[in-house]
Amino acid sequence: MITGATAGIGAAFARRLARSGYQLVLVARDAARLERAAEDLHTKYGVETEVLAADLATDDGIGAVEARLADSARPVDLLVNNAGFGNKGAFGAVPLQDELDMLKVHIEAILRLTTAALPGMRERGRGAIVNVASVAAFLPRGTYGASKAWVVSFTQGVLRDLGGTGVRMMALCPGFTRTEFHERAGMGTGNIPAWSWLSAERVVDEAMRDLARGRSLSVPSKRYKLAVAIARLLPSGKLGGVSSKAARSYRTN
Repeated sequence: MITGATAGIGAAFARRLARSGYQLVLVARDAARLERAAEDLHTKYGVETEVLAADLATDDGIGAVEARLADSARPVDLLVNNAGFGNKGAFGAVPLQDELDMLKVHIEAILRLTTAALPGMRERGRGAIVNVASVAAFLPRGTYGASKAWVVSFTQGVLRDLGGTGVRMMALCPGFTRTEFHERAGMGTGNIPAWSWLSAERVVDEAMRDLARGRSLSVPSKRYKLAVAIARLLPSGKLGGVSSKAARSYRTN
């Protein structure tokens, strides 16, 4: 199952997994776009593809996906919590409801979907959950970065509790990735150098390799591994200065 499956990193996960023969459950808000994506994947790769239209900023949407994950007759062995978005503007300039919707998608949905998926995985003694965070998790700036920091901490904490169960969890932290993310948020990208960008395919390829290696954190590309390493070494006061320049652009999902 992949949330946010019709564009960007989510769509790249769908293509990669379909190519590997996985049957898929695609989750997104746009039912028509989901149907087109499912038909395309079935045509190209011959895999069975189920669609579930759900808005993870709502209780009904989260509940529908929870119910599908809890269906023991149709087990999900890999969950990719990819759905997410950014808000344009500094904290205080963004409407409170938009911030709350972000927390609903980035935190509550991941918490609830993970909770729904884990019992079946533990019972079967296998399974994996990939929670898509961001390099922004390591830059203390605004609601977006804070929510992604929660994703990293939550994922690594739960993984420790899963020791010996056969279930894996990993937080994926991409940097600038060519998706629809910035356009949807109304964010300009003209100030981001060309060398900073990664393709969604590269992000997914590195994530799948890291998942197979049993890693709890995946940061695609050496340049972003270095950026995260530096961010972890710097005092929080220094990070604030770095993040003030980079945070608007690091909202990458």
